[in-house]
Amino acid sequence: MMNDDDVALDPGFADRFEQDRRPPCQLYLISPERYDPGFPETLKAALDAGPVAAFQLRLKGVEDMEILRAGAALKPILAAYDVAFILNDRADLAKELGADGVHLGQADGSVAAARSLLGHDAQIGVTCHDSRHFAMEAGEAGADYVAFGAFYPTTTKVTTHRPDPSILSWWTTISEIPCVAIGGITAENAAPLVAAGVDFLAVSSAVWAHPDGAGAGVKAFQSVLEPAPAR
Repeated sequence: MMNDDDVALDPGFADRFEQDRRPPCQLYLISPERYDPGFPETLKAALDAGPVAAFQLRLKGVEDMEILRAGAALKPILAAYDVAFILNDRADLAKELGADGVHLGQADGSVAAARSLLGHDAQIGVTCHDSRHFAMEAGEAGADYVAFGAFYPTTTKVTTHRPDPSILSWWTTISEIPCVAIGGITAENAAPLVAAGVDFLAVSSAVWAHPDGAGAGVKAFQSVLEPAPAR
């Protein structure tokens, strides 16, 4: 049985349709994989530097208690800046922390189960790699956003999927559900993704490992994210 991915995506698909106006692209920060006691101050510096829509706590290979301690320390900071607090993978820990939502990989459980646990107001995102089929399934299941990537090589995680930016234009043409671009995104390579219509840029190393600090990392994206003045 064929699915959406069995037919190659026409790179010019979106050009055939009049595009609805969407809000400007926003920044979605993903935490470093390891948490250190000084990170709350680093996070504050990043949030002081410019608008951030969401923050995902993504700690890999650590005990649940470490995730809970980190989340408890960061949650009030994010609330003070009106930044959505998303936990990676674990809907159960998101519930315990009172996070704003959870980001699910393809093997991290269903949207329905997360919704049942976290409630109607929770923000539930789903990793869709380079798959239109996964995205359609996530949307039909009630996901609040879908994430495509990795668009560029990344040291944050091992990736085997490399979508073309046209998948973002395709999605924003057929769906009102927001989409997130992830994977190796920097201020220098983000422009094609923004031009393709992505709603959120998910970034990690480009901010936390910026040579001039996290605040400079956030500021570097502002010229890419801010809409050009009307002529």
